[in-house]
Amino acid sequence: MAEEGFKRRLAAILAADVVGYSRLMGQDEAGTLAALKARRKELLEPLVAKHHGRIFKVAGDGVLVEFASAVNAVESAVDLQQAFASANASLPEDRQIILRVGVNLGDVMIEGSDLYGDGVNIAARLEAIAEPGGILVSGTAYDYIRNKVNVAFADLGVQTLKNIAGPVRAFRIMGTSAVAATAPKSVSDKPSIAVLPFTNLSGDPEQEYFSDGMVEEIITELSRFRSLFVIARNSSFTYKGRAVDVKQVGRELGVRYVLEGSVRKANTRVRITGQLIDAETGAHIWADKFDGELEDIFDLQERVTANVVGAIAPKLERAEIERSKRKPTDSLDAYDYYLRALAIVNQMTRAANDEALQLFNCAIAHDPDFAVASARASYCYAHRKANGWMVDRALEIAEAERLARRAVEGGRDDAVALCYGGLALGYVVGALDDGAAFIARSLALNSNLAYAWSASAFIRLCLGEPEVAIEHLARAMHLSPLDPNVFMWQTEIALAHLCAGRFEDAATWAEKAVHEQPNFAFTMRVAAASHALAGHPSEAQRAMARLRQLDPNLRLSNLGDVISPLQPADRAKYIEGLRKAGLPE
Repeated sequence: MAEEGFKRRLAAILAADVVGYSRLMGQDEAGTLAALKARRKELLEPLVAKHHGRIFKVAGDGVLVEFASAVNAVESAVDLQQAFASANASLPEDRQIILRVGVNLGDVMIEGSDLYGDGVNIAARLEAIAEPGGILVSGTAYDYIRNKVNVAFADLGVQTLKNIAGPVRAFRIMGTSAVAATAPKSVSDKPSIAVLPFTNLSGDPEQEYFSDGMVEEIITELSRFRSLFVIARNSSFTYKGRAVDVKQVGRELGVRYVLEGSVRKANTRVRITGQLIDAETGAHIWADKFDGELEDIFDLQERVTANVVGAIAPKLERAEIERSKRKPTDSLDAYDYYLRALAIVNQMTRAANDEALQLFNCAIAHDPDFAVASARASYCYAHRKANGWMVDRALEIAEAERLARRAVEGGRDDAVALCYGGLALGYVVGALDDGAAFIARSLALNSNLAYAWSASAFIRLCLGEPEVAIEHLARAMHLSPLDPNVFMWQTEIALAHLCAGRFEDAATWAEKAVHEQPNFAFTMRVAAASHALAGHPSEAQRAMARLRQLDPNLRLSNLGDVISPLQPADRAKYIEGLRKAGLPE
């Protein structure tokens, strides 16, 4: 046996390395080496000793540390990231030394003072996919520490790690990433709430779209209150179908209150039940049921919202309460088509996008003034453009503009309509200034709308403001920390770094996005260009090969049909990256 003669033991392994090390060395080799040596001596070594660890390998920008206890390993990781963040506070952004950290508990092989095996390798692979400033913990380590360390965890599900035979479940320690550090710290200053998916009690699985739609509308209603912090729908819905501990939900999402309930629809009657829970104590604040006819559905939603607001923020200004009251449409048929479209629009497939567009158009046919339906329909064309699905480009761009203009004109006080309509105008039509103005109004109306922050980031990036784009994406992630579409935001962060000339950081963020979603052409384009510009030819070629599978007709000559309307210098960098990655003429 190849392993014969090796001793084994169970160990907690901490792996850490420096983000953008090549860039730092390229800027100032001597200064970077001196700074790393100082950080190691002044921060790393004392903290490892404090938590009873042992450094067993140092290689350039990376370090591996052994602990006898998983609790000690995680506490050391948290202290290490906090210490580095404090040390970075007085430094300009391009000179900051930021770590990624992975922690695993597993079996290791011993050779002298060194350690080997999957116990070590898994920690290193988790570190490689962690966010800058972040910490990922394996499922084996999590099982030992979950009630013993005073931090909140986000369950990232099963991950496939490079050169690791089996799947590995990963957990992110919340509040430690460099992105999170730039996000607003207002959660504790406002009443904060997450609305979990309501249970469908209709006895018909096909009515699931209706109960999900009710919850989305309640979240939208609550998010209009500037005095509340409301977690986005996409993060709340990661708990759908799961038995959850409300206290754990509160910790993972960083909220004080959780609303859960059920919806029963029978013929023309609807019953919504709700219970509001204090996530810190588990205490029930109130529970109630709301009965009415289907035609009264908007009134029922408003009553649920009013009860929640009255319980957690009773001193809201009357003007804010009045502003929240609106009916999106007077047509129940239009509303039903709209809810059906919402249930499938985020599936990210061509068939689902085509069906959602058809359903949104049915909603518009029943109510031509249904602004948010027009906005969401216009954004379906953004997906068609991004994925190379357009057939008649001129006709489809014109239709996207018609729908988007109708949405922003008819929905002047509807943040969702302004957000999606503005983004379609910016990306599909290329009307960046108009898009920026409508999205800014969307955020003024509803600062809790995560997608509006990400839309703003995209437009700002196209206008040549990558740093603002990164800041706005951080806000989106703060509002929706478990968002299934986080790969889109990671891709945009990668593109922002590419435009700013930080190619190593671009490649790092692009790789995170690829890991989350390897089937999105935009992500693969940015990954291929970023790796090529960062000097990673094999990674660039691998990303290009996947891109050619997703969009076999893509060439440098027709690239303008799909890529973002960037500023000329940024566009040139992006195209040069794709050329280096092997995109044919």
